[in-house]
Amino acid sequence: MTGGEVDAPFQQRVAPWMLECFGAAIAADVQERGDRLLEEVLELLQAHCYDSGRVATLRDYVFNRPVGEPAQEVGGVMVTLAAYCLATGLDMHEAGDTELARVWTKIEAIRRKQAAKRDIHSPLPCVNSEVGASCDG
Repeated sequence: MTGGEVDAPFQQRVAPWMLECFGAAIAADVQERGDRLLEEVLELLQAHCYDSGRVATLRDYVFNRPVGEPAQEVGGVMVTLAAYCLATGLDMHEAGDTELARVWTKIEAIRRKQAAKRDIHSPLPCVNSEVGASCDG
């Protein structure tokens, strides 16, 4: 495993991978990190056949409320992810460690995907060749 001591907190073990894969500017780009966080949450929900029609309703609900305090919201994300993993029978720590080990082997492919974005400020790649499984049937 690359990227630090296994006993180090997970966040600290992700940092060397981020720098190696993207460099300091993209690693620290809050909008980019937000795009990736939202993408991963949506992919997790899609994997459990979440009704995509609920996304816009929840988006509007959240963005029509007062802005929260970032540290409290991070805590909320963590508690909610843990609760989601409990409900779905997943071990979030094991899944995180497994994914971090996997992405260390995918740095070049991830860099190519990053370079294929429509422009530096777009959350989407130029061509989406990765099509997920359908939950419709």
